[in-house]
This record gives sequence, structure tokens and C-alpha cells, in this order.
Amino acid sequence: MRERELQLPIVSPSENFQDLPIFVKWTDFLKWLLHTTEKFPKKARFTFSDRINNLALSVVEDLVEARYSTNKRLILRAANLRLEKLRMLLRISFESRYLAKDAYKHGMYSLNETGKMLGGWIKQQETKE
Repeated sequence: MRERELQLPIVSPSENFQDLPIFVKWTDFLKWLLHTTEKFPKKARFTFSDRINNLALSVVEDLVEARYSTNKRLILRAANLRLEKLRMLLRISFESRYLAKDAYKHGMYSLNETGKMLGGWIKQQETKE
């Protein structure tokens, strides 16, 4: 008799954190960003592209850590600092013409929206203390 295969539903990372819109927003941004930085010229791929991607991935780690940590405020502040660094690197990438104007606008809009959500989360944590 053959064993029945266990079929687990395929759940996207965005659906795992339905109660926190910041995860959905950041996951969508991250997918876009990774695809966009792949197109950077070779001379910038190992400097700007890697640095940008590593910062963005660190933000994901910060958000997950903050979700399950008792001391969220410090972790969220670190994520906020990374967002600011990403803003600067995207701006430099745009000015260096590694990033098209529409891509730059989209990236900045997404960073600002995430920043607002993150700021709200930080403010909520500060009122709890």
C-alpha cells in the first residue's frame, strides 16, 4: 500500500504575515528591487547592486526579528536606518544612470510607504514603554 503524500498548501511569504501590511509591502518591493538591480551595468553590479540588495534583505530580517522579539524598538530603529541608507544608494544609482527615472520614482515611493508604516510601528512601541 502506498503512503499518502502530505500536500502542504503553497503559501507566499506575504500571506504568512497578513496581519502586518509592512511585510506585504516590503516583500513586493524586494522582488521588484532584486529584479531591477540585476539589470545594473556590470561595473556597478558588485558595488551598488550587492550593497542595495544586502541592505534590503537585512530589512526583511529586521522585520521578522522585530515581529517575534520583546524589544522591538531597537530592531525597528535599525530597520529604519537601513531604509535611509537604501534611499541614498538608490538616489546615487539614479544620478549615476544605473536606474531609470520611472524605476527611481517607484523605488522611492515604495521606500517612503514602508518608512511610514515602520514609523508607525516604532511610535506604537514607544507608547508601550
